[in-house]
Parts: sequence; C-alpha cells; structure tokens
Amino acid sequence: MCATLKLSMRILIIVTNTDKYANSNLPTGLWLSELTHVFHSVNEHGYEITIASPKRGHTPIDPESLKPMVMDKISKNYWSDTAFRELLQHTKSLDEVSTRQFDCVYLAGGHGTMYDFPDDAILQTIIKKQYESNKMVAAICHGVGGLLNVKLSNGDYLIKSKKLTGFDWFEEKHCQTKNKSDHLILKLHLMKEKSCIKKHLFQ
Repeated sequence: MCATLKLSMRILIIVTNTDKYANSNLPTGLWLSELTHVFHSVNEHGYEITIASPKRGHTPIDPESLKPMVMDKISKNYWSDTAFRELLQHTKSLDEVSTRQFDCVYLAGGHGTMYDFPDDAILQTIIKKQYESNKMVAAICHGVGGLLNVKLSNGDYLIKSKKLTGFDWFEEKHCQTKNKSDHLILKLHLMKEKSCIKKHLFQ
C-alpha cells in the first residue's frame, strides 16, 4: 500500500508600504478586504502564507476600507484579531522572499500600490520568474499596477495581449479619487497595447 503525501501550497501575498497619495497628506494604503478575503480562503485550506512588501515592515491600511459601510464580516473579524494585525506590522521584504518558490503570487490592491508596485525591480523579477515557471500570478484592483512593467525573457511585457481587470479611470472618478491618482491603470493599458475588460463597476 502506498500513501500519498499531500504537500501544502505556498502563497505569497504582496502588499503596499505607501501610506499617502503623492503630493498630498491624504492617507491611503492597502484596501483591507483585498487582503482579508484571500487570506481567509487560503488559511482555510491550510496553505502556507507569506506576506511581503517592497520595504518590509508596516503595511498601512486605507482608512476608507475600514468604514462600516465597506467592512464585511470577514474583514471585521481579521481586523479585530491582534495576531493578524501584528502580521501587517512585520511584513517581509520582497528581497527576503525573492529566491523562494511559491505556488501563487497575489498582489493585493489599494491606492498605495500605485506608488510602490509598478517600478519595483524585485517585484518584477518575482513576477517574471513565477510566470515563466508556469505558476499562478494574480492581482486585484490597483494591485494590477504591479504587472504593468514586468518584462519577460523575450522582451515582451507580461501583459501584452492579455485581458485584464483592474481599477480604471471611471471608477477613480466615481470614488472621487481621480485628482489624487497619478498612476492611471487604464491609460497605461492603452499605451502598452493591452486590453482591459470591465463588465461591471468595481468588478
């Protein structure tokens, strides 16, 4: 009789360190539910989770994502968990995890990612290696900005000819953040000949 050993999957979640909009004192950061929902699902499956950020350490939370109207039960439960909040104070640096193997790399969103995801060379290397190893890469909302400048070994942008979803200019206008957001995801899609699919608002 042969027993099969089930190996735990390893998931890397990348979050922002940016706490303010550029040229402004207005606070921003990680959109909490874009971390908690994935974290909850992965945790329920017993997978190994690593949370990392460009500069390591503290991950600011966008105060808008903590308002009662947008805080669902999952996010409320995690936000009241001191151990979880401690994790967000001590994220690993991307450099620390860059040589490790992961089954999935997930880029969480929030407006803060506009400033520290797109041009981070280590993040780009992690995503390139992950993609070219035929392993999963995922991003949500503004986290998509972390994919925009990733170039593959053949010189093409990773997202060339791909169909993507993400937070677009119309949604920035709807949320009254268009004047704060200098990194326009939809605009960059058009500049780099990429496709962005939006079927419904905020989806």
